[in-house]
Amino acid sequence: MNGYSGHSGLGSALELKGITKAYRRGKDRIPVLNDISLRVSAGEFVTLLGPSGSGKSTLFRLIGGVERPDSGRIFIEGKDTTGQRGLISYMPQQAALFPWLSVADNISSALMTAGTSKKEAKEQAAEWLERIRLGGVAKEYPHVLSGGMQQRVSFLRALLMRRDIMCLDEPFAALDALTRADMQRWLLELWEADRRSVLFVTHSIEEALLLSDRIYVLSPAPATVLSEIVVPFERPRRASVWTDPSFVELKLEVLRLLEQGK
Repeated sequence: MNGYSGHSGLGSALELKGITKAYRRGKDRIPVLNDISLRVSAGEFVTLLGPSGSGKSTLFRLIGGVERPDSGRIFIEGKDTTGQRGLISYMPQQAALFPWLSVADNISSALMTAGTSKKEAKEQAAEWLERIRLGGVAKEYPHVLSGGMQQRVSFLRALLMRRDIMCLDEPFAALDALTRADMQRWLLELWEADRRSVLFVTHSIEEALLLSDRIYVLSPAPATVLSEIVVPFERPRRASVWTDPSFVELKLEVLRLLEQGK
């Protein structure tokens, strides 16, 4: 098996340096992040893996400029963007769709936000929905779609916003096991064709190993980086990698790290 070492030779699309964050609860100061440094190279798929409450979603709020760190800086494409909004595409755990718009209009609105004309956006929306096998529901409203369909549309909206960084916050957590596996395969297929820089959050070790070029394993809060793991499986990634002895070995290594970090 040929190793795959990610995109470490390319420039950093995203870099966090010494990020620390705490919240106030009454008179108490609750530390959440402790000196977090990480990077996502151009075209790389990087995952944050850690226990619940380890500050992964807080990191996304900081990257998106919704909050500011207590210390440390955030860089996108080499520019200090700490506290700046509108520079990333974001996909939350629940599908982020406008319920009053049809599926097609949800997609075309994302395209228009990215600067596409209304006429061209409608044409491209129809083409994209056919491409992801959802052309048949283009005129439907989000509430009639299954969870997996809603997440497909939500991911496509994030993809078409045309930001350099996509932050995906446990987008498959609410799906059943079969739908989740289908979405993982679908995400890999679509990402392979686009190769956007992705920072992904999950609690699933298997999901992290299947999707990622690199994984940052985080400790419980206040989160620190326990380890950075390069995933050695070549791309395009196949589901058969789950049975590779190296996959099982890496999974056990990550489990040990998480146990040691408690």
